[in-house]
Amino acid sequence: MRKLLTNLRGGRETENIKPDNASHEVVSYNTLRAFRHIIENPNATINPAKISSNRINNVGDALEGFIKDAYAELLDTHLSDYEKDVVYSRVFSWLGNSGNPPDSMLRGGDGIEVKKIQSISSAIALNSSSPKNRLYASDTRVATGAKTAENWIEKDIVYAIGSVPGQDLKRLWLIYGDCYAASKEVYDRLSNAIATGVRQLPDIQFQKTNELGRVNKVDPLGITNLRVRGMWHIDNPSRVYVHLVSNSPNRQYYLLMREEKYQNFPLGDRLALERIQSPHYDNSLVEIRNPDNPAQLIKARFIKYEI
Repeated sequence: MRKLLTNLRGGRETENIKPDNASHEVVSYNTLRAFRHIIENPNATINPAKISSNRINNVGDALEGFIKDAYAELLDTHLSDYEKDVVYSRVFSWLGNSGNPPDSMLRGGDGIEVKKIQSISSAIALNSSSPKNRLYASDTRVATGAKTAENWIEKDIVYAIGSVPGQDLKRLWLIYGDCYAASKEVYDRLSNAIATGVRQLPDIQFQKTNELGRVNKVDPLGITNLRVRGMWHIDNPSRVYVHLVSNSPNRQYYLLMREEKYQNFPLGDRLALERIQSPHYDNSLVEIRNPDNPAQLIKARFIKYEI
């Protein structure tokens, strides 16, 4: 089946033809489809929902809504809240809470964590949750609802990092955790060492929690407690991969994943991206440093759309 799609940058219409050998593929909502949907609707505006009196939370919630609509292919549609919920229920198995990762999970697919920043190069605040190369159902910091939404042990995770000065989405990264974060053991080793060090202090009552720990009855009256909490930050991918990005005047959309991940997506979705013709678009095989061993280079797929 042929679908005419408007090339919004060049003002031209281009044909996107579904390949015959993919005609019987089951449509699966995934990151390749979401990225393509975003660049077909590149002038999106982030409209803060009136959910909180805190403006940062408002914009963060609105960015989460944008990402959900991108994955559900609902950008630039005018559906009621109920109609959207019906689509969301098909696309997602989990739509999260603000306290625990992930923010959402594709049904039978990847986890998604949304992070809102203002500057295009600001560090990313992860709060008490360390960087994740993958999602693990055994992780105590993963939301309980996410653990029970499906029968799963591990999932890939996508960080959706949006720079939103005002209501305009200036830059968006969709970057997979295994291109960005080291293995879980790297962060656990540090957290455990800190907790062990606190536990070994004399005359304290240490209590293990989902944070680094808690020290009870610090003072002689036994009325003061101390929460030992990690506050994790990670460099912006625009700094980590500064050689891959540019500062075009309007907007930039970037997608980075390991090449083996890219090759595991449905053929039709890969071909749809590879056939895009635009001076603003590039789909390249690159080499990036292995987050667990920077001396090793790994093959990755970097796709960009810069207006």
